Amino acid sequence: MARGGREGRGGQGLARVAVVVRAGAAPLWWLGVVAAGAGAAWPGLTGRRIGVSAGAALFLVSAAVVACSRRRRYTALARAASRAGRHDVLQDRAVSVRAWRRGHRWWLLLAFVAALGSSFAVPAAGGMLLAGAGTGLRLKAAWLGRRERADDVLLWVRVDWLGRYGGRPAGPAVKGYRSTGIAAGDAAPGGARRRTAALV
Repeated sequence: MARGGREGRGGQGLARVAVVVRAGAAPLWWLGVVAAGAGAAWPGLTGRRIGVSAGAALFLVSAAVVACSRRRRYTALARAASRAGRHDVLQDRAVSVRAWRRGHRWWLLLAFVAALGSSFAVPAAGGMLLAGAGTGLRLKAAWLGRRERADDVLLWVRVDWLGRYGGRPAGPAVKGYRSTGIAAGDAAPGGARRRTAALV
């Protein structure tokens, strides 16, 4: 089974599902933290105490919603996953992460500006909402990792089904997942960087 970012000899380019899910976690978290910290510098219309309290509630809600959304769809796709072919190309973790972040860079910027702007009304709340979304993505990736370990497989999705933004690994364009052994690729179950990359 080949490894890299291109398709070869009739195979398909495959990206790790958990890596794509996890790709937005860090930028959303850090942009949210920065926006919340900057927003707490002024009292806004509601005052800092109300703003931070509302932000904490938004953090918990957004983390829960993002972490739990579309789990049935992920589960159904995982159950029906077919074995990856020998000519399928396993995309490196860094390539998948870079594709997601490049495709979503303007959305991230707009979300950051909106979070900062909302701080004039409710200090820190918008930033904490963003940070909660990032936390939810990390929790969802961890849930996928637990499923991968339990089934002793890694889950992959065709790159061309991810669309121009490199995201939505459970979107309507995705017709099914592929599976490999647990040691394939350079990302561990859940999408984190593998300490020692293994080739399969």
